[in-house]
Amino acid sequence: MSTRTTSRLELIADAALTLLAERGMRGLTHRAVDETAGLPQGSTSNLARTRAALLEAAVRRLAEREAAVLTPHEMPDTTAPGRPSQALADALTLALHRYLSHHRPLLVARYELALEATRRPELRAVHDRAGRAFREPLAAMLTAAGSAEPERHVLSLVAWCDGVLFSCTAGQFHAAAPTREELHTSCTELLNSMLNG
Repeated sequence: MSTRTTSRLELIADAALTLLAERGMRGLTHRAVDETAGLPQGSTSNLARTRAALLEAAVRRLAEREAAVLTPHEMPDTTAPGRPSQALADALTLALHRYLSHHRPLLVARYELALEATRRPELRAVHDRAGRAFREPLAAMLTAAGSAEPERHVLSLVAWCDGVLFSCTAGQFHAAAPTREELHTSCTELLNSMLNG
């Protein structure tokens, strides 16, 4: 795929994410994507012929954009002196706070796609592959921090992170996101219970 085609597909996928956040799944059409992206009519259909292809492109782009938000710019040093969970808590807290403070529309699109993936096996496969890209490095960081059961612990940690993100975006706490300090306290408590329990 050429660079021009790749950048056009990214533009289309970004427009799809915008539409999902603003209008929900019903508002996502090829024509609406063309309009939102400022492209000539039919452009989206040329690169993502079916709705399934458009949704898959949106999931892949979501994973790329989430990686930029959630991935620490440098891996935490879980071998440094002191509490081994501290560096990991710092990295997770920063990522969650960054997502909640500056990327709420992306979160809404994320939940729209996650729910749609429960009804489309082909989308579920793409969605699950994207999720593994985050869980595997987290399991490695938990192992380095001293987890005796990193696979089990990563499920609990991801469930906590997802719960915080959902509650602050669409759940009962959507009006006020926790402060970075509040997130850090909760994350530290969870990690300490995993690593020292």
